Amino acid sequence: MKQKYLVTGMTCTACSAHVEKAVSKVEGVCAVNVNLLGSSMLVDYDEGRTGDAAIISAVEAAGYGAALPAKGGAPARTAAAQAGDSMAAGLKAMKRRLITSFLFLIPLFYLSMGHMMGWPLPHIFHGTGNAMIFALTQLLLLLPILYVNDKYYKVGFKTLWKHSPNMDSLIALGSSAAVLYGLVALYQIAWGLGHGDAALVDKWAMDLYLESAGMILTLITLGKFLETRSKGKTGQAIARLMDLAPKTAMVLRNGTEVEIPVEEVQVGDLVVIRPGGRIPVDGVVVDGTSSVDESALTGESMPVEKGPGDKVAAAAINKSGSFRFEATRVGEDTTLAQMIRLVEEASASKAPIAKLADRVAGVFVPVVIGIALITAAVWFLITGAVTSALTTGVAVLVISCPCALGLATPVAIMVGTGKGAENGILIKSAEALETLHTIDTVVLDKTGTLTQGKPVVTDLIPADPSGGEGSGLLALAAGLEGPSEHPLAEAIVEEAQRRNLPAAPVRGFAAVHGRGVRAVSGEHTILGGNRAMVEEAGIDPAPLAAQADALSAQGKTALFFADETEKKLLGLIAVADAPKPTSAQAVAAFRQLGLEVVMLTGDNRRTADAIGRQLGVSQVMAEVLPQDKERQISALQQQGKKVAMVGDGINDAPALARADVGLAIGAGTDVAIESADIVLMKSDLMDAVTAVRLSKAVIRNIKQNLFWAFIYNVIGIPLAAGLWYPLIHQMLNPMFAAAAMSMSSVCVVTNALRLRFFQAERTPSAVSPAPSPVSEAPGEILKQGAVQQMEKKLIIDGMMCAHCTGRVEKALSAVPGVTAVVMSLEEKSAAVTCGPDVADAALTQAVTGAGYEVLSVQ
Repeated sequence: MKQKYLVTGMTCTACSAHVEKAVSKVEGVCAVNVNLLGSSMLVDYDEGRTGDAAIISAVEAAGYGAALPAKGGAPARTAAAQAGDSMAAGLKAMKRRLITSFLFLIPLFYLSMGHMMGWPLPHIFHGTGNAMIFALTQLLLLLPILYVNDKYYKVGFKTLWKHSPNMDSLIALGSSAAVLYGLVALYQIAWGLGHGDAALVDKWAMDLYLESAGMILTLITLGKFLETRSKGKTGQAIARLMDLAPKTAMVLRNGTEVEIPVEEVQVGDLVVIRPGGRIPVDGVVVDGTSSVDESALTGESMPVEKGPGDKVAAAAINKSGSFRFEATRVGEDTTLAQMIRLVEEASASKAPIAKLADRVAGVFVPVVIGIALITAAVWFLITGAVTSALTTGVAVLVISCPCALGLATPVAIMVGTGKGAENGILIKSAEALETLHTIDTVVLDKTGTLTQGKPVVTDLIPADPSGGEGSGLLALAAGLEGPSEHPLAEAIVEEAQRRNLPAAPVRGFAAVHGRGVRAVSGEHTILGGNRAMVEEAGIDPAPLAAQADALSAQGKTALFFADETEKKLLGLIAVADAPKPTSAQAVAAFRQLGLEVVMLTGDNRRTADAIGRQLGVSQVMAEVLPQDKERQISALQQQGKKVAMVGDGINDAPALARADVGLAIGAGTDVAIESADIVLMKSDLMDAVTAVRLSKAVIRNIKQNLFWAFIYNVIGIPLAAGLWYPLIHQMLNPMFAAAAMSMSSVCVVTNALRLRFFQAERTPSAVSPAPSPVSEAPGEILKQGAVQQMEKKLIIDGMMCAHCTGRVEKALSAVPGVTAVVMSLEEKSAAVTCGPDVADAALTQAVTGAGYEVLSVQ
C-alpha cells in the first residue's frame, strides 16, 4: 500500500536523501519518495511485512521526525495542507528569530568593527585595560543570537552524530569554530591582563571572531527566511485548489434543509445549491436548471448549462438558478480531491534530471567537512597561524551549499505542475513532465480528440433550386429521421431544432438495414439513406451524384432523400464528425514546435485523408482497429521516435500506456488517472500544446538552476579554501561566505518562481469554423470556410460577468449565417464572424433579446 507521512526537521537535500536511505532499509518497503518542499514522504510498502510504526521509527533514528497526516473527510485537508500550515508557522517563528538576531547583531558588528573603521565608541571600550570589557560585551551580544538560532546546533550535531550530516551540520561546525576561537581569545586576554602582557592582550582583542559567528547565523537565517517565503509561493496553485472546497453543504434530511460540514455529506444525499453557491461534492442534478462556472476545474471561462441528469463537480460555482443534486462522490473521491492528489504527487516525484543532483547532495556534506579540515590543516602548516587556518576552514564550511543543488529541480517541478493545474492540465509525475519536452512525434486520435466526436449537418443541397434554401428539405428529413436512433439521424434532428424548424409529421416509419429509413408523409412515401437505397427504389441519383462524390471526398457522409411515390430526388444532406474549433490551430502549433503530427483513426482512408488535409496533419494512419493502435505507436518508437499520444483516455488506454507520454484529453470530471501520464480537463487540443510548451519551460528552468548551483560551488569552495590567494592576494571572510551561501538558494528559488508567469497561448483568430453552420446551395457544394465571410464588432452595454458573455454568445450564435463569436468581457464587445447577408439589425435584435444593449456595430 501507499502511505503519506509528514516529516519534520529536513532543511536541505542531504536531509531528504538520508531520510530516503533510512526508510529504504526497512524490510518490506518497496519505494520511498521524499518531498523536501512539502515536508512529506510517500512510502509504498508491503503491509504484511512492515507498518507505520517501523517506518516512523526509521525516520526518527535518522535524526528527524515523522507522523501520519491528520485524518479528515474534507478533500482540502491533505498532507500538503498540513505541511503548508507547518511552513506558515515555521516562517512566523523564523521571522521572530531574524528580528532578534539583527537587534543584537547590529550593535555587535558596530562594536567589533568600530576600531578598524574609526567609528565613535564609548571610552569604556578603548585601551588595553578595557580589553576584557570589550570582549565580554561582544560575547554577551552574541549569546542571544546563539540562543534564538539553537536549531542549527540541535539538528546539525544530532545528524552529525548519526553519521548523516546536513547543511545545519556545516553551519553548526563553522559558527562553533568561530565561537570556540573567540572563547580562546577571551582566555588569552585574561592571561595577558593577569600577567602584564599588553602585546598579547592587544593581539587577541582585535582577533575575537565573535562577530563572525553572529553574522554567519544571522545571514543564514535571513537566507532561509527568504527561501522559505519563496518556497511557500511555489505551492500557491495547490493552496488555491484547496481553498476552492466549501466548508459546509446544504442537504435535505427528512424533507428539511440542513447545513452540515462538508465532511458529513454522504453518497446519496440530496444537496441544495442556491445562486452564487459553490458545489461541495460531485453529483448528478435531480431537478432544477442553472449555469455553472467550472473554470476552477477545467480552465474553461464560459459557464456550462446544467439540468436534470447532468453531472456537477465539487468547487464549481452556481451562477444563476437553484437546483438539487444527488451526491455521487464525496471526500477524497471528488474531482477536486483527485486534482489535488495528482498535483501533490507530481510535485513530490523526482524527474530523471534530478538524479545527478541527488547523488551529489547525498555525499556533499561529508566531502565538504573533509575539504574544510584539509584546508585548515594546509593553511596552518603553510602560515603557522591559527587565524588563517580558522578563516579558511570556516569559510569552506559556510559557503558550501547543498540546498541550491537540491532545490534546483523540486521548486521548478512544483511551480510547473501547479501552473499546469491552473490551466486544466494535470501532470501525474515529474518524469512525464521531463519526457514530454523530448518528444518529436505527437499522435492524435481523431474521434473526440481532433473532431467533436459526434456527427453534425454540414451541407444542405435541395434538388430543386426553386425550393428555397433547404429549410423544407431539412424539416422533412427531421420528421423522417425522428424515430431513428442512428447517430446520423440525431444530427439531422438536432440541426432542425437549432433552426427552430418543426419536423414534418410522418407515419409508418421503417428502418432498412444497411440502407436507410422510409416513412409516409401526407400521401407520399419518403425515403432517406445511401445511394443504393435510392437506386433500389427505382430513382436515378445521377442529378446529385457529382455533389455526393464531392462530399464523400471531403470525408462527409452524403444522405439521399427522395419521394418514392413520385420517383424524384428531393436533395442531399451531408453529415460529418466536424473538427473541433481549435484543432487546426493546435496542429499548426505542434508543427511550429518542430513536432511531426500523426492522426490515428479507425475511419476509412478517404474520410481520414480529408480530415487530415483540412487540419494540416502531416501523416494519416487510417482503418486502424482499437487493438492495433498500440502496435502503431510501438512501430513509431522502433523508428527511433519519441512519441506522445493524445486520446480520450479510455478506449485508447493501450496506446496511451505504450507511448513515451500519454495525454488523456477531455477527461472532465471522469479523470482518466490510470490511462495517461497527463490529464487534460478540457476537450481542447490546445491544452496539449500548452503541456508541451510548459514542459520545455520547466526543463529549461531546471537546467538553468542546476548550472548556477554547480557553478556556484565549483567557484565558491576553491575561493573559500584560498586556492585563488596567489592571484587575488585576499582571503574570503566567513561573513561574506555566509551571505553568498544564503543568496545562492534564494536565487535558485526566485528563478523557479519565474514559471508562475507562464501563459497558455490562445489565438481566437486562428480558430477554424465552428461545426454548426451549414452550407446550403441549390446545385453545388459550398465547402465549410469557402463562403465569403466578414467580421463585425459589437460594443455591448450591460455585460457584468462570464455568465453575461455566455448568454450573449449563445444568442448571437443562433443567428443564421453567424459562424463564430468571440466574446471579450474586458472590452464589453463581441467579435462576430458571419456571412455578408447577415444584417446588423439581426445581430442587434439577438443581443437585445438576451437582455443587453448594443451601443454600436463596427
